[in-house]
Amino acid sequence: MEGIRIVDLRKEFNGQEVLRGVNLHIPRGMVTTIIGKSGGGKSVLLKHLVGLIKPDRGEIYVDGIEITRLKGKELKEIKKRFGMVFQGAALFDSITVLDNIAFPLRELTQLKEEEIIRISKNILERIGMAGMEDKFPDEISGGMRKRVGLARVMVMRPEYIFFDEPTTGLDPVVEKSVHEVMMQCREMVKCTNIVVSHNIREILKISDRVALLHEGRIVEVSTPEKILQSDNPHVQEFFKSSIEASRYLFHMSGRVQQE
Repeated sequence: MEGIRIVDLRKEFNGQEVLRGVNLHIPRGMVTTIIGKSGGGKSVLLKHLVGLIKPDRGEIYVDGIEITRLKGKELKEIKKRFGMVFQGAALFDSITVLDNIAFPLRELTQLKEEEIIRISKNILERIGMAGMEDKFPDEISGGMRKRVGLARVMVMRPEYIFFDEPTTGLDPVVEKSVHEVMMQCREMVKCTNIVVSHNIREILKISDRVALLHEGRIVEVSTPEKILQSDNPHVQEFFKSSIEASRYLFHMSGRVQQE
């Protein structure tokens, strides 16, 4: 079980260091969430992982293959193993929900149209949107658009799915439905999820492991339960103003007393 291994990753823009030696292991089959303050380099790190940015120094290994030096066909082959769910879902407004989901199958595979439609409708049903095939993105809710964006990634059955703030701007009810689809996706395609988020509720509910990025370095990696109780001052500072984190710690302290 190798997964992704980041070694001493460094990147600067216009003389300003954004990543200052990131070291992190992302195990296969788990949900790893990368947290940190806004502007702290989370999105920059994510872009490195999917091959959109080259580091100044350091390496990224995907199941033992170092990817930062890959180019052309070799890099394209590695990217086929990745899926990316963008913050705004990034749907095509001029085509239907079904065509949005079918788009990568049509562009990147040799499947017959009948099979593409069957797979796309099956995914729609699995995410609770059967009957929405002919709707356009502007005719459905923000939460539904997020689910369609995830479904479009799921049809390619990637090994690694990257989520950039997947529930930003959603109310708790819609957020819950998106989380359910994320977990469905993990079970359906047996993928590894890497989430960038500052949403405390999200961190507590969906993560197996949480990594805190602070001033360009990973300063702590642990389970949600343990990281909330960490004595690391950077971790404490990140969580101290969170109502959700406070409620969770209160709940955990009650469980400990009962045991």
